[in-house]
Amino acid sequence: MTPRRKKGGATDSSPPPEDDMKEGWEGLSEDLAEGTIAPSPELEEALREASEAVGQPPEGITPAQESGNSEETEPESLEVTLAEAEDRFLRLQAEFENFRRRSARERAEAHRYGHQNFVKDLLPTVDNLERAVDHAMAGDEGGLEGVVQGVELVSRELLSALEKHGVCEIEALGQAFDPNFHEAVGQVQDDDSPPNSVVQVLEKGYRIHDRMIRPARVMVSSARAEPGGKED
Repeated sequence: MTPRRKKGGATDSSPPPEDDMKEGWEGLSEDLAEGTIAPSPELEEALREASEAVGQPPEGITPAQESGNSEETEPESLEVTLAEAEDRFLRLQAEFENFRRRSARERAEAHRYGHQNFVKDLLPTVDNLERAVDHAMAGDEGGLEGVVQGVELVSRELLSALEKHGVCEIEALGQAFDPNFHEAVGQVQDDDSPPNSVVQVLEKGYRIHDRMIRPARVMVSSARAEPGGKED
């Protein structure tokens, strides 16, 4: 920028007023926008510094030029993020499908072979029962007594196998009648037992853990009859 001359031929080396700087910068920007001046990196840098000095954006330089390649890289980053999310979704879907198939297979196997251990515990009982039958058919001396002992052994082993799997007999004889566990078949008069108590078990009841499988079928004592026909 050339120094201005004062009156009398003297030169003025002081910086030009801000209005003069704006006019010169605006003219240079217009020339750059109209294409009369070939753009160059040095010229664009000079215009940018001048715009920062006066607080106005330089004409002829778009925001895209100032921000560089931010708008160009943003779609690429979104595509990368979308691709990663789609890959995670496909992996999760495959894992869920494998889990569903494995669970279905395990349920089918449990339904088909779930009682395997129970049957295995019953096999010794079956063996002893077959031995008792063979001993009775042999007709040896004391065959009847041997059959009875064999049947008692089989009964004990069978009850032991049931208890091992949580199956227990429901206590009924001598107990107060409970409709939750007992099924009354009839009533009998028993002076030795309190009224409404179980005096005879016709069919034993069983439960597995805390769930009843079959109620006990019982006979229940009735109240004593008075001579006048009344009952207590």
